[in-house]
Amino acid sequence: MKRYSAFAVAREALRYHMGWERAWASPEPKKKYDVIIVGAGGHGLATAYYLGKNFGITNVAILEKGWLGGGNTGRNTTIIRSNYLQDPSAAIYEKSRSLYETLSQDLNYNVMYSPRGVIMLAQTEHEVRGYKRTAHANALQGVSTEFISPQRVKEIVPIINLDGPRYPVLGGLWQARAGTARHDAVAWGFARACSAMGMDIIQKCEVTGVSRDGGKVTGVTTNRGDIACDKLGIVVAGNSGHLADMAGFRLPIESVSLQALVSEPIKPCMDCVVMANTVHGYMSQSDKGEMVIGGGTDGFNSYTQRGSFHHIEETVRALVETFPMVARLKMLRQWGGIVDITGDRSPILSKTPVDGVFINSGWGTGGFKATPGSGWGFAELIAKGHSPLCDEFSLTRFKEGRFIDESVAAGVAH
Repeated sequence: MKRYSAFAVAREALRYHMGWERAWASPEPKKKYDVIIVGAGGHGLATAYYLGKNFGITNVAILEKGWLGGGNTGRNTTIIRSNYLQDPSAAIYEKSRSLYETLSQDLNYNVMYSPRGVIMLAQTEHEVRGYKRTAHANALQGVSTEFISPQRVKEIVPIINLDGPRYPVLGGLWQARAGTARHDAVAWGFARACSAMGMDIIQKCEVTGVSRDGGKVTGVTTNRGDIACDKLGIVVAGNSGHLADMAGFRLPIESVSLQALVSEPIKPCMDCVVMANTVHGYMSQSDKGEMVIGGGTDGFNSYTQRGSFHHIEETVRALVETFPMVARLKMLRQWGGIVDITGDRSPILSKTPVDGVFINSGWGTGGFKATPGSGWGFAELIAKGHSPLCDEFSLTRFKEGRFIDESVAAGVAH
């Protein structure tokens, strides 16, 4: 694989850009691999990458029923933060945030990481107390956050209305090194690096069954034939329950749609991410000028990836109070992603009842920010059978009552 650089761009410009290699290969599947990862989204590709980089395991196939990065990786609002209350959550999200800082250099691919900062608005006295508590917890965890005054919020976000008719802004939890990255570029960068290590990325390859010999996995059945493996990682977000059924176990998750939208492009007016959890809306501005807007999940289970009118009404209505300028914008496009939600709103990174099968699921509405950290920990779990980042997120916690309830702790799981 040729390295990308300014010199490479100049060289290819002289060749009319005819010398670029394909970013990743599209091979036919082999008969057997050491590890198969089902799901070529950010988490699956990151897992494969760190299997190769950290543990030298490169006889790996990443199977994707659609196209690479076409699921939730390409259907999110790109927020990256690590200011969670619970220690296990803060650990894995801070690991992820720190990996994002150098990910472009590590992958030799510009993922457009932007540490623009994230503010979580406090609009009730309950939220003020909760975010101050989180700020103290983050200080003990080594996560740099602070609770800021309404005046400081206004300095950072001049377009905000502090005196909303229902919920005035009473302050905010500010993480200056949080931010955003380009979701597609994250998937493409990991894919390019995996392909360069000799791994096989196989698109349009749907898993239709999981083969077992007694209690141990032996491979998968796909629409492109049977493929054997020693270990199987399931990283398919909202379809996790479906794959788990194939393998012969159940997951404590439900799948719902999470919708988002972007406005028409406008001049730069907001250089950070703002989350308003009381009214449940969040907004940032993309590099192209679009206002990226999202809110809560749909109130019913579904596998749809479409938008709906009720989401536009509820989410935009919530944000108009805090950002009156939103009322004058036109919507450019809208989409939905299928998210898998656990009872405690925290992920599952775990061994399963089937020997050799590992599950990475339950990220709910906050999966993108965890992409490199999830891949780091899940790769270690697959390679060694144990990972400090993953231990607390095992399947057994639901049976043992060891919940990591971020929804109750933070009021939101984004």
